[in-house]
Amino acid sequence: MIRKLIIGAVVAAAALVVAVTLVAQPSPKRTSNLQSAPAEDLLAAAVTVVRVAHSDFTETVLATGSLVAREEILVGPEVEGLRIVEVLVDEGARVKKGDVLARLVADTLDAQLAQNDAGLARTTAAIAQAKSSIVQAEAKLAETRNAFERAKPLRQAGHMAESAYDQREQAARTAEAQLAASRDGLRLAEAEKAQVEAQRRELLWRRGRAEVVAPADGVVSRRVARVGGYAAGASEPMFRIIASGEIELDAEVTETRMAKLKVGQPAQVEIAGAGVLPGQVRLVSPEVDKATRLGRVRIFIGDNAALRIGSFARGTIQTATSRGLAVPASAVLYGSDGALVQVVRNNRVETRKILTGLAAGTLVEVRDGLGEGDLVVARSGTFLRDGDAVRPILADKTRVSEAR
Repeated sequence: MIRKLIIGAVVAAAALVVAVTLVAQPSPKRTSNLQSAPAEDLLAAAVTVVRVAHSDFTETVLATGSLVAREEILVGPEVEGLRIVEVLVDEGARVKKGDVLARLVADTLDAQLAQNDAGLARTTAAIAQAKSSIVQAEAKLAETRNAFERAKPLRQAGHMAESAYDQREQAARTAEAQLAASRDGLRLAEAEKAQVEAQRRELLWRRGRAEVVAPADGVVSRRVARVGGYAAGASEPMFRIIASGEIELDAEVTETRMAKLKVGQPAQVEIAGAGVLPGQVRLVSPEVDKATRLGRVRIFIGDNAALRIGSFARGTIQTATSRGLAVPASAVLYGSDGALVQVVRNNRVETRKILTGLAAGTLVEVRDGLGEGDLVVARSGTFLRDGDAVRPILADKTRVSEAR
């Protein structure tokens, strides 16, 4: 009995295997299609490709730095050693040329001016006295000369003693010396008066500088002057003024990008709290720092009350614009022969040499080597070679899955 059951189970299993085989057998049409497809195409790797298309390019250079005054004016005292008695402006104030910023005590200068007045009066009197002495000396000289001239014929006639003749001659010479001394005294008095007048001009100049004034229009960015302090030119300036309130970005750029910068190029400056403001390249430094390999560029922004010097800012400088064929930067390979891309044609990889142009963001301009509509591998790499079979998948169709 058991033997019959075993034989029946074996027969049933054999029938089941035959039925499954008949069901799984493909139809003649499907079998012919599989046989016509190359085996390597069915096993080809899927790669993401992008279609070459035209795009607008704007090449930019990034520069970062701080806001500074275009021209900073340092205002210090022209008269040192005087105490500050009044400060009339504070930081942030807008001033005009000639506005009084601070006043210094002038009592010492007033006392020196009074002393100078007395010295001037003394030298004026000395000049008058010297002139009178000259007149007296001239009269005395004329008298002694006349007496000496009269003595000459008397001496020759023998009517005058030699001693009397000598006395008259000596008197004439003494009168000449006195006249010369009086004239020297006049010159000395005039020189003293000139010196006193020069001192007076200096004192008047110092007295007029007891008020510290703004040398130009602008905005006071820093005030160090304090009432009760002493004005000293060797210390920190009393005031710092932003000339005309004009501000610019003092930024640094990598040395590889410095050659693209030129004066007058437009720029956009992004400032925290102030948004994005237009600017223009005003200065490109001819020097690159040897330690940091960075160059300096100044981007002029202008007068804006919302800006604060010292703030961090980022500038985007527009260096060139064009319109041409675009490929992702990740699709470009750089080798000893130049730039290369991997093109997919008829499901096969083909490496091409291209001529690149501008770069903007994630795109690179292709000026030669590709045509519009060509499919290029989005992320080229050494894992693909010429002639490799691939299954191209457009990037826009896989964007959602890739984002996930």
